[in-house]
Amino acid sequence: MDTAEKISITTFSDLNLNPALLRTLNENQWVTPTPIQAQAIPLALQKKDILGIAQTGTGKTLAFGIPIVNSLPDSDGNALILVPTRELAQQVADTMVVICRPLRMNTCLLIGGASMNLQLQNLRRQPRIVIATPGRLIDHLQQGTIRLNNVQFLVLDEADRMLDMGFAPQIEKILETVPKQRQTMLFSATMPLEIRQIIRKYMQNPETVEIAPAGTAAQNVEQVLHIVRRDQKKDVLEKLLTDSQGPVLVFVRTKRMAAQLARSLHKNFPVAEIHSDRSQSQRKTAIDGFRSGKYRILIATDIAARGIDIKDIQLVVNYDLPDEAESYIHRIGRTGRAGSSGKAVSLATPDQGQLVRAIERLLKKSIVVIKHSDAEILRFEEGHAAPARGSGYGRRSPALHKRTPGGSRKKPGSSYGFRKLEGYEAPAHNTAGSSNSTRSRPAAHSDRQAYVKPLYSRDSSDEGNYFQKETPGSFRKKRFFKNPFHK
Repeated sequence: MDTAEKISITTFSDLNLNPALLRTLNENQWVTPTPIQAQAIPLALQKKDILGIAQTGTGKTLAFGIPIVNSLPDSDGNALILVPTRELAQQVADTMVVICRPLRMNTCLLIGGASMNLQLQNLRRQPRIVIATPGRLIDHLQQGTIRLNNVQFLVLDEADRMLDMGFAPQIEKILETVPKQRQTMLFSATMPLEIRQIIRKYMQNPETVEIAPAGTAAQNVEQVLHIVRRDQKKDVLEKLLTDSQGPVLVFVRTKRMAAQLARSLHKNFPVAEIHSDRSQSQRKTAIDGFRSGKYRILIATDIAARGIDIKDIQLVVNYDLPDEAESYIHRIGRTGRAGSSGKAVSLATPDQGQLVRAIERLLKKSIVVIKHSDAEILRFEEGHAAPARGSGYGRRSPALHKRTPGGSRKKPGSSYGFRKLEGYEAPAHNTAGSSNSTRSRPAAHSDRQAYVKPLYSRDSSDEGNYFQKETPGSFRKKRFFKNPFHK
């Protein structure tokens, strides 16, 4: 076809696909296309650039994989598929191997943490399809072990996640290296400004396939929000794990918390962990064990938010809310995949009202809230959220404190923006020779621990990284002491 036509298909048999490829799809029970596949594949077969906007778990791998595998035998070019994480790259590679096998086309996986020598051996086999993360692909380009001058099909999968991870310079370099005459397919769940710039600069009149508005969460996922104190989180999580039956994916903010939580839950549950401190083999073992049922619980950071395709995950728990509302959508997208139902439970502390509201604005709906009886009430006032009084934990909301003309932080309704320590008694000070006794320093270093208080921590394992000094009297001067054990 010379012009793009939007074709409605109900099965893959409606397409004029290679018989061997169609037979493989039937053998793997890929008979009925998902909405993104039904709209994107016919356009891609017409050699059009594709801009696909769809949630995670909607079958985007086959949406670009089938057109590539069907077209490569009649072409002298190759295909390059860029993905943000190792887990997602491995997942895409596994699918591509299945549909490439009947056509006897080689694939090659280039990811960090894997053997460079093995990757070089695979490249010598002249693969027709390369699946790579941007960082490792740049390594091969710099060493001259791969050339991209014959790329005819280019795929940017989960493009927004790649930009979030800081791969923009690598992506720019790769896009400048590949031939300008090519077919480009870009898939993303959200549409930030950076992606729009890539579309304008590197794509030619792309056809837009939008299954759901950018930032839309799966409709078949039940969402619940628990308002708890930080010290209640572990008890609530253990209750959720005990009440559930199937696989559970637990998201935390930091790799340190992932390791600590995995050690704590290991006593009562089969649990594995996945984060950036784990080697590639450890990460693969954790994913395979979780998929096979060896581990019922997987503790993960956001590197797994888009890299796990396991259809029967029944529950996703946000032990820590993500820093960005968009990440929340990708996290809960790990459940309720391929038309099945799922449940997502988030644990929020009383000072996270702003973040909760940002998530609800993106979802365009409210989340069911469960307030625990002994937790402080979460205030959803316009402009700021209530802090956790006297707890000393949690992120201090940027909108909660305003700077006074003198530069100090001031909380609405108070003289200064620092919490008063409960049960605090000022230590004795040596004020001799000081012109202002309220601002004098302690006489001994040992007095310091009597009046320091955690100001900010990303999770409970980081408590004490930064401290705030409160001097006696009405004037409190902010000072910081760096924990020498913090890395």
